[in-house]
Amino acid sequence: MTPATIVVMKGDQTGQELLAEGLRVLNPDVLRVPMQFEEFDLSLENRRKTKNDVVHDAAARLKETGLGIKAATITPTDSDDVGSPNALLRDLMEAQVILRTGRRIPRVPPIGPVYAPISVVRMAVEDAYGATEWREGEGLNEKAFSTRYLTRRTCRAVAEFTFRYARRTGSKVFGGPKYTVSPLYDGMFKEELDAAHERYPDVPYSPQLIDATYALLLETSGEPLAIPALNRDGDSLSDLVLKLFGSIAGAESVILSMDDQFEVKTVLTEAPHGTAPSLEGKNVANPMAMILAGAALLRYFHTEEADAASRAVYEAVFETVYDGFRTPDLGGSASTTDFTDEVIRQVKAKLEIWDTIGE
Repeated sequence: MTPATIVVMKGDQTGQELLAEGLRVLNPDVLRVPMQFEEFDLSLENRRKTKNDVVHDAAARLKETGLGIKAATITPTDSDDVGSPNALLRDLMEAQVILRTGRRIPRVPPIGPVYAPISVVRMAVEDAYGATEWREGEGLNEKAFSTRYLTRRTCRAVAEFTFRYARRTGSKVFGGPKYTVSPLYDGMFKEELDAAHERYPDVPYSPQLIDATYALLLETSGEPLAIPALNRDGDSLSDLVLKLFGSIAGAESVILSMDDQFEVKTVLTEAPHGTAPSLEGKNVANPMAMILAGAALLRYFHTEEADAASRAVYEAVFETVYDGFRTPDLGGSASTTDFTDEVIRQVKAKLEIWDTIGE
């Protein structure tokens, strides 16, 4: 079997430390899955040194291999600096969807009645991100302007992915844009969601305005949800959803680009949190999201061995928490490396046992 090639994008501060932990799990000797790694240094220092050429190189290789995993990186605040590698990568890989799923973390009480998984299907590009901005006038008469846009192709990609994902996971498509305020702008996205429902009439569909979506999440009945969202709406919504389940470090982020038939062609996984500079070097940060990012990536190998390894990692992560190995953010005292060590032990045990019983 030809090993899969994974593009590894190194990052900054605690983000890089957690990537290293994730790669300890995403190891052929642990998972019994042939794979090889190609590293690109996306640290702020190297992005400045190469004037972002390293980001372009990493994206080009990612489009060739179709598989990548990325550490959290620093985005400088100076507009004349190298900017955000995340926005640049999404543009270069022609991303359309960012998928983030909040799930119950064993023995960590969620907020409110949330019980079943809630997936935010966020538009990965366009909308407010990358819009041209300017100001006119002076004093209290000064005005700020912004040009944002949507393309129907991206709206359709997000809508199509949402309904396919909901069908596969048994979820209800819930939520949507504020089309009553922007019938032409947000309305384009709503049109594509309605059209996707016509293509997938068996998928439950409950369209809501974005503000109602926020409010109704606090009254969810416990059914699994898939929430399609514009780029900026999805950015804030996904942070809220993950926190409802206990920690933003408890779930992975999956960035996807699709072909003309809306089949996934390129996948980049990462943790949804930042570089956490205050935790750097302390060995206390939660590696769950980074480890789960590796588990999510395995699903796109499309082999039985990788599917089994992915399930083993998901189960091992949540069983590790259940067994009491929790980092301080979840009320425990386990170190970063202790948590990863226990996940690796459980993954190896699961794969050995499944092999023994023929599953």
